[in-house]
Amino acid sequence: MISLFDISLQLNGFPIKKAKAELDRIVNLSAEDYAVFLQNKKEEIVAFHLQNNAFYGELVGNKNIPRWEDLPILNKQNLQKPLEERLSKGYSKKDVYLNKTSGSSGTPFVFAKDKYSHALTWASNIMRFGWFNIDFNLSYQARFYGIPMDFIGYQKERFKDFLSRRFRFPVFDLSDEVLEKFLQKFKTKKFDYLNGYTSSIVLFAKYLEQKNIILKEICPTLKACFVTSEMLFESDKKLLEKQFGIPIINEYGASELDLIAFENPEGEWQVNAETLFVEILDENNKVLPYGEEGRIVITSLFNKANPFIRYEIGDIGILDEKSTPQKPILKKLIGRTNDVAILPSGKKSPGLTFYYVTKSIIEDDGNVKEFIIKQTQLDTFEIEYVSEKELNAEQIQKIEEAISLYLEPNLNFTFTQKKVLERTNRGKLKQFKSYL
Repeated sequence: MISLFDISLQLNGFPIKKAKAELDRIVNLSAEDYAVFLQNKKEEIVAFHLQNNAFYGELVGNKNIPRWEDLPILNKQNLQKPLEERLSKGYSKKDVYLNKTSGSSGTPFVFAKDKYSHALTWASNIMRFGWFNIDFNLSYQARFYGIPMDFIGYQKERFKDFLSRRFRFPVFDLSDEVLEKFLQKFKTKKFDYLNGYTSSIVLFAKYLEQKNIILKEICPTLKACFVTSEMLFESDKKLLEKQFGIPIINEYGASELDLIAFENPEGEWQVNAETLFVEILDENNKVLPYGEEGRIVITSLFNKANPFIRYEIGDIGILDEKSTPQKPILKKLIGRTNDVAILPSGKKSPGLTFYYVTKSIIEDDGNVKEFIIKQTQLDTFEIEYVSEKELNAEQIQKIEEAISLYLEPNLNFTFTQKKVLERTNRGKLKQFKSYL
């Protein structure tokens, strides 16, 4: 049965029926047939772009590439040129899916997907949400996202929400008054699931905790909550499970690619091996074995409009030792490569380490709702936080002692209480930022 969501994709030129059939075929391949499929798709997509994409041809150069490992690593800076210069032969802006990355990496760019490739993205989303009995044609979504504030962009997004059975909770203002209005909506609407930015959903859960409310009790139709775009810490996951009373599913994706990894019903962060090929590389671009930490590099196996071949997404992660080519498991997502703190001793540490260490102390008394950390000099960090009361000397000392212990001593901190924290124009919260 084809329904409103599928029909809207079909009408916009995205062949969803064909995409679902292909995805189904890939999922059901034997391990041997999958290995052949993967090898063929890698060879096909490289051959296509070398023949039809001048931008990619220039990046590769004139040399013959006998081995996959010798292909260049494509980075975000490479892609920061007009889209017209990056589109493949036979494609124009009118017949592709166009979008812009959020810029959370500091390097935004416009990208294109051919319509079949984008239909496969939706087929992949539909399949993965289906693991938790969520049907995009029938299930009603509580969506915690940003929204364009210009009139046309706003109306367009609201119309898309209508077609997609979504009710949007804009995340730019998350004061208690606004969160109370959100809560009232859950009392009157039969939502099937929540989906949105981790930090916003966590803030809503903290508000419920304050009010001693379990969301499932006031909205019994809820089945699951899917968080995306920002790190989900174990302590936050426990809070969400407790206050919502439903499974919490962690997803990791990128608008220019697809869903990259999605927590499966067994609690594993299963990598999308149907439309993507994911590698973990060291600093010399050598492929690392499962279990080792490195840069995440991804190939879009189907996108012919715009090449994403061995594309460095800007994140650091580890694939689990129990991974197989057909079912890779993301063991850990450590953070963005550009969110690394360089310390006076020369030590490099993921910025999220600061956030993680500070988080365990700063939230102990339930006073601090959210915070961000900025590195302004080699030895100087600013912590901006939202709370009812200012942090006291004892709390500040505890934070400084913990950071001394886990990172290194003699770092300087300033603490600034704020009413709201600055989010990106899409409503994301950047938890650590280096200004060096």
